[in-house]
Amino acid sequence: MTLRKTRDQGAFPEGFRSELDRLMRLRRDVRRFRRDPVDEAVLARCLSAFLLAPSVGLSEPWRVLRIESDTARAAALENFKAANAEALQGYSGAQAERYAGLKLSGMQEAPVQLAIYCDDTTTKGHGLGAGSMPEMRRYSVVCAITLFWLSLRAEGLGLGWVSVLDPEQLNRDLKAPEGWRLIGYFCIGHPEVTEDETPELEQQGWESRRSALPVETR
Repeated sequence: MTLRKTRDQGAFPEGFRSELDRLMRLRRDVRRFRRDPVDEAVLARCLSAFLLAPSVGLSEPWRVLRIESDTARAAALENFKAANAEALQGYSGAQAERYAGLKLSGMQEAPVQLAIYCDDTTTKGHGLGAGSMPEMRRYSVVCAITLFWLSLRAEGLGLGWVSVLDPEQLNRDLKAPEGWRLIGYFCIGHPEVTEDETPELEQQGWESRRSALPVETR
């Protein structure tokens, strides 16, 4: 009777909710990949998650570039190396040493690499919800990436979000259209470790995850 009532109210069964919680716990930002190729059918299935994502005004502003050529990959990697060296200069002492020891991208190993953009100039959605907050289009892209991320993890694949980059230089190297704003560069493949609930940055002593969400009341 209780199970039927739960279903009637639109909730999923407890077993599903438990597995969803486990999926989120095991999601992880992956930097260490095996070089095994990714099955194209699986990748296509995961990319279809974008079509299920919410977007402001139904604008669907996400734009995806698949980075495959040696030239494009080399440019992206050099971009990361330069930005990473510059970022290191912002730290000192033990923190600089710790930063230097972090692996912050899987760009040399990941078989699939994507640059994902937001098209700030799209007319789709007729501007609904983006007039007062145009950044909502970019938030929509992040929502879509999150669904994609979870879909990959459910298929046994990992995703690494590379944010240590010069976006303007990357745009030029990838010949991204005017009006596209880089949201992130993503490495995708089979992770070396699949059953790890602890973020690598926490394992390396860089930072710790909160145990509870702070919520303020007004």
